[in-house]
Amino acid sequence: MSEVLAEVGRVAVLTGAGISTASGIPDFRGPQGLWTKDPAAEAMFDIDEYVASREVRAATWKHRLAVPAWTAEPNPGHVALVELERQGRLTGLITQNVDGLHQKAGSSPELVHELHGTVWYVDCLQCGRRIPMADVLPRLEAGDEDPSCEVCGGILKSATVSFGQALDRAVLDRAVAATESADLFLAVGTSLQVYPAAGLCDLALNAGKPLIILNAQPTPYDEQATAVLRTPIETTLPDLVTLP
Repeated sequence: MSEVLAEVGRVAVLTGAGISTASGIPDFRGPQGLWTKDPAAEAMFDIDEYVASREVRAATWKHRLAVPAWTAEPNPGHVALVELERQGRLTGLITQNVDGLHQKAGSSPELVHELHGTVWYVDCLQCGRRIPMADVLPRLEAGDEDPSCEVCGGILKSATVSFGQALDRAVLDRAVAATESADLFLAVGTSLQVYPAAGLCDLALNAGKPLIILNAQPTPYDEQATAVLRTPIETTLPDLVTLP
């Protein structure tokens, strides 16, 4: 399969939660996924539920305080995509992840398109103020279960895109441009069930570009893909990007 990547020039990559599981961050829909083990946790990712319920916000902040992202380190899968960039072949690293591990591995921020935002910042839903998550975590540790904006008193929320929230149009446009300028589309560790991220596969396929899927579980695009791999991402991806 590395020959397929070697034969094309430029590659657009879409990553999902599966690339970070080897770094200790659980996915959502896999056998050990957050929502699989606790379906009620999905409410924490719904903007209407979050805004309407202090209880949901308190549960969400409690979850945020304990997320593995704060101490997680990139794994060889992340590092492999840095190598693809080093080769000058990466048109864009489009990610559904909010953990920042691509940047921590060394991927250039201008090539990382975070479709679902980032857990490293916090937004005020009322005044729009954005602050580092590091400024809010001490308030949680001190016992503030539902911290509010210190400027306007509005509801604070991590700078991630919840169900019911629109994606940043500029980020999506960059993801589309990266897909359009690539010769091949590589989907890694994503169930390809969430749109518009999954729709980038359609964009690539409709343009006649090969689609390679590397994911532990079946996806809706498997039958249309040039190749589907079920092997571990952290060992397979480094082999895929190695030029012969």
